[in-house]
Amino acid sequence: MFQIKSIKEQYELKDKILKERLEQLLPKIMCSSKADAWVIACKEYHEDLLFPLLVPASYLTARRVTMLVFIKQQEQIRRFSLSLPDEDLEKYYERYWDYQNETQSEALNRLFDEFDVQHIAWNTSEDSAFADGLSAGLYKQYTRELKPCYTKRFIEDKLLAMKLMEIRTETEKALYPHVLEAAFTVIEDTFSKHTIVPGVTSCADLEWHMMQKVQDMGLVYWFSPTIDLQREGQGPRYYGVIEKGDLLHCDFGIRYMNLCTDTQRNAYVAKDDETEIPEKIKKGFAINNRFQDIVRESFQLNMTGNQVFSKAIAQAKKEGIRPCLYSHPCNVYGHGPGTLIGLYTKQEEIPIRGDICLDYDTVFALELNIQYEDMTFYSEETVLFDESGVHFLYPGRDQIYFIK
Repeated sequence: MFQIKSIKEQYELKDKILKERLEQLLPKIMCSSKADAWVIACKEYHEDLLFPLLVPASYLTARRVTMLVFIKQQEQIRRFSLSLPDEDLEKYYERYWDYQNETQSEALNRLFDEFDVQHIAWNTSEDSAFADGLSAGLYKQYTRELKPCYTKRFIEDKLLAMKLMEIRTETEKALYPHVLEAAFTVIEDTFSKHTIVPGVTSCADLEWHMMQKVQDMGLVYWFSPTIDLQREGQGPRYYGVIEKGDLLHCDFGIRYMNLCTDTQRNAYVAKDDETEIPEKIKKGFAINNRFQDIVRESFQLNMTGNQVFSKAIAQAKKEGIRPCLYSHPCNVYGHGPGTLIGLYTKQEEIPIRGDICLDYDTVFALELNIQYEDMTFYSEETVLFDESGVHFLYPGRDQIYFIK
């Protein structure tokens, strides 16, 4: 029986992941940027989206203003805390601010003087929420209080924050199947004969069931789950009371230990005389699975999301598939930082977000649909892209739950 990890286990894992992120990922990401200083500063209850990934598990919110500064020295990264003293934070950062004798901005000026920094990255961005974590108030304060020579050296590099959030550590990669198992505990309980009574249970009933189940597990869903169905004569998506012969479809995602899932699965409610899923549904779903594989095969290191989109759509159409592709990164945030591969409402290359290049050790929601005869087959699987390809993080992507 599935068990959520204890709070102690979760804290220990989060801190192990933090150590890996700071010691292994951060140097690679900063060394690819021209920035030789990177400042993350945020007020209490107005934290940067990057904040939870840079502090220990016990450090739940910023304290007044928490400021973390990374200084690049050749291929080494020095990590400083210009924040109020904190024993747990200082396991990972060198304390630099003498808060009893100087202001925070004076300490930052002193740090920049000591290392003679030339390019100072702040988390400000017009086109990425993930790299826009510095509040307008703090930005105004620092442009006023820092030396003019340093304010002239401010730069934006959205990939610093985005890549540090997007790329998974070794522990996170090993942990993801457990996180998916938590999500599927809910899906499998929902798509079962114990939960669904044809002619009585509605799509909304199942949505409430999923939300309650997640809360009872002590977890959170990052978007409200949705249940819809397809029924002959009712159009592509219908919401209402479930009947025998309906094809059900759920869209569901949780957040657990700073990791998100995003999954769609299908279930068929059998008619009285049926012992298996109808052939038309099996055929349409098999075509959907083939399109999933086409998209997976299109992933290559350093390709943009737009290139993956165009390559996959072209191959699918060549095979006679009627495709719709709208996959996205799924990591510390459900619609997470990284490259977009199409949009549901815009089946073409996407400027800016679609131009970001793929990296290994990244997690995506492989989200798409295909049309077959008069039906639309929706699917979404949480997958990992690494040196050996794109891998499903939980089994059963070719399965339709059969409810008899």
